[in-house]
Amino acid sequence: MVMDMRQRAVAAAFAVAVLGLGLGGCATGLGGETYSRGEARRAMTVQYGVVESVRYVKLEGTKTPIGALGGAAIGGIAGSGIGEGRGAAIATVIGAVAGGLAGSAIEEGATRSQGVEVTVRLDNNQLMAVVQDDKGEDFRSGDSVRVVRDGSTTRVTR
Repeated sequence: MVMDMRQRAVAAAFAVAVLGLGLGGCATGLGGETYSRGEARRAMTVQYGVVESVRYVKLEGTKTPIGALGGAAIGGIAGSGIGEGRGAAIATVIGAVAGGLAGSAIEEGATRSQGVEVTVRLDNNQLMAVVQDDKGEDFRSGDSVRVVRDGSTTRVTR
C-alpha cells in the first residue's frame, strides 16, 4: 500500500497525538502532597522542624522509550516520502533515527519541571535537605514543617 503525502501527514499527526497522550500519562507528582499508590497504608516516620532555606532547582524530565519510539515512527514516515527505491529506504532509516533522537529530547523537555530544595532544621537540631516538586506548597525560611519518611521517600509538608 502506497501512501500519498496527505495520508502520511495525517499518519504523522496521529502519531504526534498518541505521543502527546503518552507523555501526559507519564507525568508523576513529585510534590509533598502527592503519594504513589504503593505508599498507601505504609507506616511513615514524622519529624518536625523549621525551614532554614529554600532553593529553586530543575527536575529533569522522564526518559522512557515512548518519546524515542514515537519520534522514530514519525521520522520514518516522513523519510519514506523522500526519493524512490533504495534512496527512499535510506531516507526512511535516517528519518527514523533522527526522529527517535528528537522524540527522546522532546519527551525529556516536555516532562521537565520546576523543583524546590527545602533545607529543614529538625527539632533534634539535625539539618536535612529535601528536593521535591514546587507545586502546592510555598515554603519560606522560618516556616514550621513536617518531614515525612518511609525509608525510601522523604517529603516536606506543612
